[in-house]
Amino acid sequence: MLIGIIRTLILFTVVVIGLRLMGKRQIGQLQPYELVIVIMLSALAAIPMENTGVPLASGLFPIFTLIVAQVALSYVALKSERARGIICGTPSVLIENGKIVEQELYRLRYNINDLLEQLRSKDTPNIADVEFAILETSGKLNVIPKSQKRPVVPADMNLPTAYEGMPVTLIIDGYVFHKNLAKINLDADWLKSELKNFGVNNLKEVLFASLDTEGKLFYQVKSKAM
Repeated sequence: MLIGIIRTLILFTVVVIGLRLMGKRQIGQLQPYELVIVIMLSALAAIPMENTGVPLASGLFPIFTLIVAQVALSYVALKSERARGIICGTPSVLIENGKIVEQELYRLRYNINDLLEQLRSKDTPNIADVEFAILETSGKLNVIPKSQKRPVVPADMNLPTAYEGMPVTLIIDGYVFHKNLAKINLDADWLKSELKNFGVNNLKEVLFASLDTEGKLFYQVKSKAM
C-alpha cells in the first residue's frame, strides 16, 4: 500500500514537472504533437501506478524520453521556420475579403457548418463582414472583421487616452510582495503607513491589496469569520 502511494506520488511529480517543462500553454493551445505527448504521458504514468509489479524505472524511462523529445522539438521549431512549418503546420486562411476559400476548406476537411459555428462564437455571423478568418495551427479560428464592421476605438476618432497599465499586486492573503513594491520604488513601511490611515494596523489582516497606475491603493481585509 505504502509503496503504491510513493510510486504514485513520484510519477505524479514527474508528469507535472514534464508538463511544466512543456510550457504554460493551455490544452486548447497545444500543437497536435504536444497533445499526443500529453496523452501518452498520462497513459505511461498510469501503468506503473496500477501495477506495482512493473519496475518504476520502466515507467519513468519512456516518460523522460517523451519529455526530452518534446523539449527538443519545441527548441527546433523555435529556431527554424522551416522545421516549425513541418512540426506545427502553418495557419490557413479560410475566409478572405468576405469569401470562403473553398480549396482550403476541402484540404483541411473543415466543413461550412463548423466554420459558421466558429464565426457565430466570434460575434461575426455574417461571412460578408469578415476580412480574414484564419485557422491557426492550434486549431483556433481567429476572425478579423472588415474595418467598417469593427467597433469604434479612440484612435479612429483621434481621441487622446490616458495610460492605464496594470495594477500592481502588493498583498495576497497577508503575504507582502516586496519584489513588486521594489519595482515601483516603494517599500513595506510605506504600505504599512498607507493602510494605517484606513485603520488597518496589521498586514496579515489584508486579504488583497494593489496599487493602480494612478497611485490609488485598493485593499480588502479578511473576513472575521475566516
